[in-house]
Amino acid sequence: MSLENISANKSFGGWHKQYRHRSQILNCEMRFAIYLPPAAESAKVPVFYWLSGLTCTDENFMQKAGAFRTAAELGIAIVAPDTSPRGEGVSDDPEGTYDFGLGAGFYLNATQAPWNRHYHMYDYVTKELPALIEEHFPVSDIRSVSGHSMGGHGALTIALKNPEMYQAVSAFSPICHPVNCPWGQKALTGYLGDSREAWEQYDASLLMQKAATKVPALVDQGTNDNFLKEQLKPEALKQAAKVSGYPLELRMQEGYDHSYYFIASFIDEHLRFHHQYLVN
Repeated sequence: MSLENISANKSFGGWHKQYRHRSQILNCEMRFAIYLPPAAESAKVPVFYWLSGLTCTDENFMQKAGAFRTAAELGIAIVAPDTSPRGEGVSDDPEGTYDFGLGAGFYLNATQAPWNRHYHMYDYVTKELPALIEEHFPVSDIRSVSGHSMGGHGALTIALKNPEMYQAVSAFSPICHPVNCPWGQKALTGYLGDSREAWEQYDASLLMQKAATKVPALVDQGTNDNFLKEQLKPEALKQAAKVSGYPLELRMQEGYDHSYYFIASFIDEHLRFHHQYLVN
């Protein structure tokens, strides 16, 4: 599969690059960004996948999180895909809302028309993208996954459903219990229909409660997050971990909100958390 390089910027001795490619799974053109640390010039390095939140693209994390210095130090590549399929012919919410359609793929495989023509972000992130990255870049098949908000939901559910693929998982302000919050209910109904059983396959709290194979997990949640009570519900994830004995560290960070100021404050700690599992 061919890649088109869009941009390249040297940073902390490594390289941040953007690429465009034709996705067979999503049936459209897709863009992703990758940061290759200096160590990638002489050896294959492990990969930290970042999944962004509602309305975001591949650029938000790469430009705002301030992750490159520590990634360069630790020898970790970072890959950030877009948050949904895009382009001509890709369906969007006819009402133009921010929490459904373009920019809001929710990292699932849609089953309902017209969304099922393009919205298969789960398969894209777990199959097509890692195969592409490992074919074209000096990276190993040792991976971890993280994300923010909708992307935190994606990271947790993907790691819970594919524990053999990822060495660790973390999240900032994740949507922990989407079957029981407005964002989740809207997306799950639109993409998957009315089947509660289908919804439950993309709910981190329900998956964690039943998890048999476990991946080390770190979650940071700000106490001043405007979406905390109505949308995010970290208490459901905490209870699920208690039931299954899941190795979850959930940290409530006093005074922090839902923004990238929060992510930038703790991203170094998350990268070091991942690193201890990526190198062993």
